[in-house]
Amino acid sequence: MEMENEENFAELFEQSYKEPSRMEPGQKVEAPIVKITPEWALIEVGGKGEGYVDINELKDAEGNLIAREGDTIRAWFLRSEEGEMRFTTRIGTGPAARAQMEDAFKEHIPVAGRVAKEIKGGFEITLPGGARAFCPFSQMGMRRDENHEAYVGSELAFYIIELDRRNVVLSRREIVEQERQVKIAELKETLQEGHKVRGVVTSIQKFGAFVDIGGVEGLLPVSELAWGRTEKVSDLLTAGQPVEVIIKNLDWDNRRISLSLKDALPNPWDTASQNWPAGSYQKGRVSRLAPFGAFVSLGDGVDGLIHVSRLGGDRRINHPEEVLQVGQEIEVLVENVDTANKRISLVPAEVSRQEQETNETMQKYQKPESHEEPVMGSLGEQLKRQLETKNKINK
Repeated sequence: MEMENEENFAELFEQSYKEPSRMEPGQKVEAPIVKITPEWALIEVGGKGEGYVDINELKDAEGNLIAREGDTIRAWFLRSEEGEMRFTTRIGTGPAARAQMEDAFKEHIPVAGRVAKEIKGGFEITLPGGARAFCPFSQMGMRRDENHEAYVGSELAFYIIELDRRNVVLSRREIVEQERQVKIAELKETLQEGHKVRGVVTSIQKFGAFVDIGGVEGLLPVSELAWGRTEKVSDLLTAGQPVEVIIKNLDWDNRRISLSLKDALPNPWDTASQNWPAGSYQKGRVSRLAPFGAFVSLGDGVDGLIHVSRLGGDRRINHPEEVLQVGQEIEVLVENVDTANKRISLVPAEVSRQEQETNETMQKYQKPESHEEPVMGSLGEQLKRQLETKNKINK
């Protein structure tokens, strides 16, 4: 038994010094990284020796290294050059392309591909080995209104979801979601409600706009676009426009981020009492009519109210539409400014001047002029004056 063990040990020892066994293109290995250089990552492939992987394959889109010495990676043998074994972590390259794609399909491994052109129903993708594949629009992980042309020429990662002798069908949806989850995890550590962040408008909708704030999207509702009333989102924003927004709400569980553009702008109500002081005459534009009165826009985000009872002057009206229409320019008197409750009371300038004239006229007739003769007074006072006059004569 002892001799047998010695023979087995000797055999193993001898095998460790034999020439590395031949590997077939496409053969898969899972090997640790033993050294990283500026150009290569060296991997240990057991008794077969060391292999080399291009360092660029271990970098993300920003050029950051995503692997370290000691990490185990999955790679496929390409060829031997001058006694060195070349490996790749990307499927679809070299003479072993078909074997690699089959392995990627079975093992759910991402493949690298270039978006060649847009075709009916999706995109034609060129894999590094030259094979052509198809990715439907629904599998690209993009929004419906996103610009398709922007994808052409892009180098992206895909999963193979269908593979036969004639067709290769790809998908990016899972990869996009995985990337999104990584970014969400990073942003959870930094983003807080009330923070001002920079973003880029990705799409325009009737109800608002979506803004990318660093890899995740938030919704900018139409009500949060400006301090003033906004009819159409496209009047203020366009896709691709950079913006600074305030984070209003973070709901990571429901994947909802609410943003505000107006909160990042100066609040016009902070200076309303200086810009539109009580007692001043101002020009504005009718912005909205309601049964109880008319709203007049004095500036961006600041509307005043003319109560329906002050609109008709001497006559009674039932609705503001009897004398005003939306969009009409009007001169008003600012009666009162309540900045705390964001309310400004207005009166039509014409009505205000009429009321002022009426008050002046009434005061004129109620107060006697200084040069008028005094009234005679009561009967007792008259008799008293007559008696005083008679006494003077008798003296």
